[in-house]
Amino acid sequence: MHPLIGITSADSVQNGKLYNRVYAPNAQAIARAGGLPVFIPTGLDEVTLRALYERLDAVLLPGGPDLDPIYYGAERHPQTIEIDDRRDLLELTVTRWAVQDDLPVFGICRGMQVLNVALGGTLVQDIPSEVKSPLSHDIPPDLPRSTRIHEITIDGHSRLARILGTTRIAVNSLHHQSVEQPAPGVQVTAHAPDGVVEALESPDHHFVMSVQWHPEDLYEGDEAMMRLFTAFVQAARERSANREPTA
Repeated sequence: MHPLIGITSADSVQNGKLYNRVYAPNAQAIARAGGLPVFIPTGLDEVTLRALYERLDAVLLPGGPDLDPIYYGAERHPQTIEIDDRRDLLELTVTRWAVQDDLPVFGICRGMQVLNVALGGTLVQDIPSEVKSPLSHDIPPDLPRSTRIHEITIDGHSRLARILGTTRIAVNSLHHQSVEQPAPGVQVTAHAPDGVVEALESPDHHFVMSVQWHPEDLYEGDEAMMRLFTAFVQAARERSANREPTA
């Protein structure tokens, strides 16, 4: 059985035309794990979005630009740029529905930040100026996205540790924002050496997990990173098997 995995999309304007776009490796990783990836467009009315959402077995929140700080009650930092209003609305809405319905959710980078804000948490808007860490959280532009630039430490009692099979691993990193105050009901399950939050999960849900790095750029040739997608798709498969039949 191949569960239906919704991947949220972003707006992109090219030559004056509006497009929805997604990062292809997310869909490829889901397909490799046995799921059926489908893209969730921005700009749908709520009735249409809800009808699409109700057919899904899980939601993947991918990486991307900054979330508007209005959603967590903060003023915009000068380094908070590239706001995508329609994507913000789409992802916050779908995330809240999914968590309420105990639909599996997997957040990646921005997706972790969306999950945290959707559930009532806040963000550090700019790590270099607010955390003032000597550790880089952004891969230089001349290096591939798969470049691992720092290690993380994982809570040994977490689901993340069980999936990865370790409590310490090197990751890639492409972000300047991070979780500040974790949302009620979620647990921080991994940190970078400078204390920046690297993973969240909800112990009260079947599968609500997020990571700050980009496993979609690492899963080929890395069995541990592939297991993140396999576990997520398996949770979606279980959700689909237990779904009540519709009239």
